[in-house]
Parts: sequence; structure tokens; C-alpha cells
Amino acid sequence: MGTSPSTAHAGLSGSREEDFIRNVAIIARLKSGAEQQAAELLAQGPPFDPGEIGLHRHVAYLSADEVVFVFEGAEVDVVLDDLVGYPFGPTLRAAFDRWRPLVEEPPRIARPAYEWERETS
Repeated sequence: MGTSPSTAHAGLSGSREEDFIRNVAIIARLKSGAEQQAAELLAQGPPFDPGEIGLHRHVAYLSADEVVFVFEGAEVDVVLDDLVGYPFGPTLRAAFDRWRPLVEEPPRIARPAYEWERETS
């Protein structure tokens, strides 16, 4: 999930390089009828402390056939690499095991292609 030159500045906001907030989304297609179970899992919150792992913001969106997890942070690629590449602790492994039967295909990673933000004065 490393940042490539073409995506190095996608989804950035802030005034200095170290202040840039990067956005990454993980999109998973749900199996038919899995929306309610997905909603129940989402209501439990993430299996990690978003602030503790270095995220600025974390949001999950749910539709009838997809779930979208948005991760925002200065080093979000590193945070996600650490989460996914880490020899999973029991809590994270258990969370993945609960999601696995609900997901139709492997999740996809999406990066911002367009972003608009109102200027603050």
C-alpha cells in the first residue's frame, strides 16, 4: 500500500509537508443480505484505537451492497501497512474473521481522484 509518485499528493490538505492529511478508502462488496450483519459489526467500532495508531479521522460508510472504510492521517499509508502487515493480534484477526463471511470479493483500495474544500478565512 505504499505511495506511488502518481498518488503521492492525492488527497492532501494542509500548509506544510508534515501537516498534510492523506485519505485512503478500502471498499468491500457485501454478499447479498449481509447489510444488517455489517451494520452490527460497524456499531461495535474498529478493532483498534484510531488515535493511538496515528489516524486523524476514520469513517465507515455502509450501503446495501458495499462498505467503505475511509482512513485519514499524515502517514495513512504507513498506518495501513502496519495494520495489515502486522502479525495480527487476536483482536484484529477476530475482526477480520467476522467480516470474511460477509464480503463477496477481496476489498479494493481507492485514493482520492478529486477533492474540494471550502477555504477558511
